[in-house]
Amino acid sequence: MGAGIFKGDSLGRPAPMAARVDRTANLVSLFLDYADERGDLPFLSRKINGAWRATSWSEAADIVASLSQALIALGIRKGDRVMLVSENRPEWCLADLAIMAAGGITVPAYTTNTEADHAHILGNSGARAVIVSNPKLAANLLPAVAASSACRIIIGIDHLKDAQRGDLLIQQWASLVATHAHDRKALRARATMKREDLACIIYTSGTGGAPRGVRQHHGAIMRNIAGAIAVIEQDFIATPYRERFLSFLPLSHAYEHTAGQFMPIGMGGEIYYAEGLEKLAANIEEAQPTFMVVVPRLFEVLRTRIAKQIEKQGGVAVTLLNQALRLARKDARNESLSIIDRALDAGLDRTIRKSIQAKFGGRLKGMVAGGAPLNPEVGIFFAAIGISILQGYGQTEAGPVISCNRPGRRIKMHTVGPPLDQVEVRIAKDGEICVRGELVMDGYWMNDAESHKVLQDGWLLTGDIGHIDKDGHLVITDRKKDIIINDKGDNVAPQRVEGMLTLQDEIAQAMVYGDKRPYLVGLVVPEAEWAMCWARDKGMPADLHKLAHEPEFQRAVMAAVDRVNARLSVIEKVRRVIIADEAFTTDNQQMTPSLKIRRHVLRSVYGPRLDKLYTA
Repeated sequence: MGAGIFKGDSLGRPAPMAARVDRTANLVSLFLDYADERGDLPFLSRKINGAWRATSWSEAADIVASLSQALIALGIRKGDRVMLVSENRPEWCLADLAIMAAGGITVPAYTTNTEADHAHILGNSGARAVIVSNPKLAANLLPAVAASSACRIIIGIDHLKDAQRGDLLIQQWASLVATHAHDRKALRARATMKREDLACIIYTSGTGGAPRGVRQHHGAIMRNIAGAIAVIEQDFIATPYRERFLSFLPLSHAYEHTAGQFMPIGMGGEIYYAEGLEKLAANIEEAQPTFMVVVPRLFEVLRTRIAKQIEKQGGVAVTLLNQALRLARKDARNESLSIIDRALDAGLDRTIRKSIQAKFGGRLKGMVAGGAPLNPEVGIFFAAIGISILQGYGQTEAGPVISCNRPGRRIKMHTVGPPLDQVEVRIAKDGEICVRGELVMDGYWMNDAESHKVLQDGWLLTGDIGHIDKDGHLVITDRKKDIIINDKGDNVAPQRVEGMLTLQDEIAQAMVYGDKRPYLVGLVVPEAEWAMCWARDKGMPADLHKLAHEPEFQRAVMAAVDRVNARLSVIEKVRRVIIADEAFTTDNQQMTPSLKIRRHVLRSVYGPRLDKLYTA
């Protein structure tokens, strides 16, 4: 199905929750409808002093009513932009809804942003006010606000020191909420936005340069969540009001904003906010989510951790895992299970899978993966241990979810599933994926030139390369601009090679390199625990910087690369590698907040050393 237009479907079965979203005019009204029904039942939960504390739907609606009235009193008018800088917490959601209810447009910003990043977004968006969660995050933000021409209002969720700031007006969240009436009728009357009205400007995380502001209207997000809800409502037998999500990806990213915040709202569900990546495993077990929105990098980390725990147990545990993997691979190849295999599969449900699922809270129905490609081997691992992964695909410019695997159909680990309901996908002559539907953005904020490049005749040109298979599943080959073209004109998809490299126990992260070159070379980050064990066994210092210069250590890393090379075509083989100075992180700007590598940053840091691999 490489040609023509493929239209997503909802499998023809009724999806009441999804239909309810489609009938609603805007995101604020959607929230208020459920708040009226749910009342004092829990909505948003956060851990405070070691205990989970819930904000009810009714309390949330009161806070949104008060804060939206306060924003209007401060001068926020229809169409004004309000920047939001906060870690994931209940106030993020409440602020977002209050901004929209006041007629404003939310401008989320990453907590990892530098002063320059904030200055760019403030200047480009023309935000008139900013809501910031705490003094630590305000430190990078305040200088940018002081230098901006439009933003003169700062609201602190946690108390901000009322220091002299010239003509800046510093307000405290608690005071604003306490001094403005929580008039729910007035709030409902203000929620007059239409689906085509702008809801937020979400700045892309900038894998290739300065972030651009994506103009997402209410309908784009609502069409997105209706399509996503239809998938889980039909195939997971999702129950209205009873689903629980654990939020940990940055809410400033379109993926978490739509799927981790507004999708639970569209189901009348609960949201728990994780304390951070380092406490995520404990939070999952405590919160007992039914659904999670995740990125493939997390699965890679969890896969390594679970496999090592089972390896330490040894004996029966290792045997059971190997059998589970064998059955999962047969299923992935669409091979039938024998009677003995089916009996074994049932036994695995009662043993290894049951114990692992308990670590995920025991209620988990599924984890939806997006934001980057998921290596099929990682998907097979989680299928083997009984954790359902639905790989999806999307872009900020499309709400962001475009397609997703369905548990009601055969899950194909190498694909990102069929398009969502009411989403049209077309493959251009050069293989580029094009998308059309209500989910597509209105364009980039204050950037008509770039908007015209990616929006043509109603179609969004995604910049991704792929095809649609015979079953209507979308297959992503690579990012158009990331494709490496060697000196002979052969095309190489770097993400496939990188994904295979990072499945090796010795390699945590990788980037391959070789545009207009005779072969590929690579940059690798060794897996820290493996490196420390290797150093201890060899009697060498447990110092990654020193190990990187040890020839024997370099050979050990290259041995892992060569294992991958044995499974690659000639043009995909990575002939030589260098070891990175440090892990790729958001702090050093080498990864986006959604955990994709920033190739242009890595090339600027390591380009000269990678180039030397062709001459040394």
